Amino acid sequence: MADTALWTPDALEAATGGRLIGARASATGASIDTRTLAPGDLFFAVRGDARDGHDFVPAALAAGAAAAVVAQARAEDLAAHGPVLAVPGEGADPVLAAMTRLGAAARARTAAQVVAVTGSVGKTGTKEALRHVLSGQGATHASAASYNNHWGVPLTLARMPEATRYGVFEIGMNHAAEILPLTRMVTPDVALVVTVEPVHIEHFPSLSAIADAKGEIFAGLKPGGVAVINRDTPHFARLLAHAQASRAGRIVSFGEHPEADVRAGRIVLRPDLSVVDATVMGQPVTYQLGTAGRHTALNSLGVLAVVHALGGDLARAALSLAALKPPVGRGERTALELPGGTAWLVDESYNANPASVRAALATLGGIETGPRGRRIAVLGDMLELGAAAADLHRGLAGAVEAAGVDLVFAAGPLTRNLFEALPVSRRGAVADASAELVEPLLRALRPGDAVMVKGSNGSRMGRIVEALKARYAAPTRRDAAAS
Repeated sequence: MADTALWTPDALEAATGGRLIGARASATGASIDTRTLAPGDLFFAVRGDARDGHDFVPAALAAGAAAAVVAQARAEDLAAHGPVLAVPGEGADPVLAAMTRLGAAARARTAAQVVAVTGSVGKTGTKEALRHVLSGQGATHASAASYNNHWGVPLTLARMPEATRYGVFEIGMNHAAEILPLTRMVTPDVALVVTVEPVHIEHFPSLSAIADAKGEIFAGLKPGGVAVINRDTPHFARLLAHAQASRAGRIVSFGEHPEADVRAGRIVLRPDLSVVDATVMGQPVTYQLGTAGRHTALNSLGVLAVVHALGGDLARAALSLAALKPPVGRGERTALELPGGTAWLVDESYNANPASVRAALATLGGIETGPRGRRIAVLGDMLELGAAAADLHRGLAGAVEAAGVDLVFAAGPLTRNLFEALPVSRRGAVADASAELVEPLLRALRPGDAVMVKGSNGSRMGRIVEALKARYAAPTRRDAAAS
């Protein structure tokens, strides 16, 4: 539990328009999930797709919530369980509306410099990298996990302490016009677009439409703010037009393009790290990145562009990147202790699309295997790709070959298209669901192997990661990096 109050009772009532019934205690945090709620948290009884948060109010109050934010119509009954903040409203979810108002109040009361990050691929990793480097330069508040949607963004804002120096917010979407209200809520000083790829393409008529949706992030910029854009994307001109139409006072680009303001001159890729020689607004910077992969190295240029735009200590930020480690499910490495030796697990199971799978395969190709070791890719279906889904899966065969992957294990009807496009020598096993691959993979694994697991969340590839860790991960060596 935090030592200081995040929200006093009076501030809560003023920001939400609600009325506290029962004990008046300050809140030290905010939550929408009783499973992770800490004593002192304010519990928002938001309505989910399947469940109504009001059903969990008794459990939240029993767990020590400072108060539960509830719809006015439900307040009288729920007040019997403890203090509640009754909020007005007759819309689809008055509690979510109240949380949004509280988030807006949090943004208004702080003098923090705020960054908003979006992109088809790499936005969470980039957000975590910004959290990492800015935390060394002042009190930093950032989105938890991938809290980047209509409830994740206001919840993250509501959790932001007034004394925050830097705020980092991830903003996502899968339809047009979803970023616009979120970026206006965040009102960033700096807005960053990492990249544009065919993610959620089934909801868009074209890649250009996805670029336009990502470009919405610049509409929320503070007057005179900074727009940061990937110069290497084919959609740079389209994103640039959105930035120019915004209130941005400056536009900064990054990448390997010769005209990029933050440019990589050389990237040296190692199995467990990268070394980057870059020029940041004319200033030469060489730094080591504690994560592998060209895509991560390129995104680190965007990180430094943001630090420069904020007026932060660029040298200190570059130095701190050496200690950066990948988030769980996004490249985390674990030593697997097999009989007779060690294999390595690369957990990329959080999500997948064609661009991120190609990047993960390329990273797998750079891992040094042991004697008789092989590179094994365990891939699940990439979802929300529309009518081109089968072709996009089949089209990964070239990336598998280019990475020198020895065996592919495929889960799902879409990934079967890739499996059947591979030569027989590269085929490990294929199944309709991830759970059916566990035993074939465990039987095939041997010392010296490097195995990478990736797929869309709906493919449930995390089950395979959990099975491998449960069987072979040594507690003392878990999370170690391959070397």
